[in-house]
Amino acid sequence: MFAHGGETPSRYELLSIVKKHSKLLGKTVVDEQDASDIEMDQAFWHDVMNLYFVQGKESRGRQDDDLVFFVRKMNLQGYSSSDDSNANAPYFVRRWASKLDNMVGDNLMEVDWRRSFYLNIIAHTSFTVTVAICSNQVLQHHRVGQDTKLSPIYKVVKTVYASPSRVNFHLDSRKEAETVPAYPDICFAIDDFDSTFDTVVLSDPDHCYCVVLNAQSGAAFPSKMSENEVSDKLQKTEGDSRETDRTKVTIFSGFVSYQMVRESYDAGRNRFGSLLSFSPSGKIDRIYMQGPGGRGEVEVAVSSVEDQSQHSSGPSSPVVSKSGFGLATIVRRAASVASVAAKHAYAAASKNADDEMLPLNCSLMSVSLPWEHIAHDLLFKGGPPVSM
Repeated sequence: MFAHGGETPSRYELLSIVKKHSKLLGKTVVDEQDASDIEMDQAFWHDVMNLYFVQGKESRGRQDDDLVFFVRKMNLQGYSSSDDSNANAPYFVRRWASKLDNMVGDNLMEVDWRRSFYLNIIAHTSFTVTVAICSNQVLQHHRVGQDTKLSPIYKVVKTVYASPSRVNFHLDSRKEAETVPAYPDICFAIDDFDSTFDTVVLSDPDHCYCVVLNAQSGAAFPSKMSENEVSDKLQKTEGDSRETDRTKVTIFSGFVSYQMVRESYDAGRNRFGSLLSFSPSGKIDRIYMQGPGGRGEVEVAVSSVEDQSQHSSGPSSPVVSKSGFGLATIVRRAASVASVAAKHAYAAASKNADDEMLPLNCSLMSVSLPWEHIAHDLLFKGGPPVSM
């Protein structure tokens, strides 16, 4: 099926074939007439995965690690008789080996090869997250002309990794974390969120908190040219950035205004809010926000700069909000309970300053999205990426 004159197709050629048979991606209601016979053929996806990640003629690039992910068939997920939590997980992981079936072993019949291929495309692609403070006025202008570059007041760019597992951080002095399966969601967690974003502070009513997740290079961006052709082109076009820029796709983009963060923060601190869930976790407020159209979730640690000054136990972890450009919806909020002394000190300061500017430190903890949305955008999304 894949041989061209006896020659194994390149990743670029394989991905072109995959795109033709990916009509079901992102569809909540599946019409059997929409799906080709090949799209439903597990043998096809087994062969594609084998050629793409194991036997392909291209060397495994720097962006690929040595882990291969396998998704279990849905009718087998959570039904193992074993007490091992890994046996009940919706996926399992193996170290790369030269033969695909040897990696799977006795689990060969458990694997959903279609979903496994897409999961590996995502896991072996490189991502960066940009957290920025932008002017609300600038954002409104950007919405009118989206091809214009967005000029942030301040930004932090961080490399993140796609994982079918979610890291649940305990926001206390120990900063403990537990890892649990997230699939079918894909989680991009920032383990060192407290130190990475400790300078991201909303300090003006015009400020907006922005989160952008971009995919660039790796398995989802195979080159049409051979390595020698790429090298020759880079030499010929040296100095021309337009020719050497890597392809980039924006997977998630959202913003939330200072006012929304402040209202959520105050609701949890004062009344806990009727629409916001509350749980004590130390010194930090945790805010969850939805992306555009309810797609995806951003988790942020939020704490007031004034409140932090009452403590000397180290930097706190800000909470991340999630929203989309043009739409920001707070989903839930978990607010922490400070010590009695801090409460009294902060209450005294707040009594005369409820309507005054309160600087808020915001640290992105994670971005989560359904795997199908990510896979669809990696394969099909057009238009320029959000540029900052």
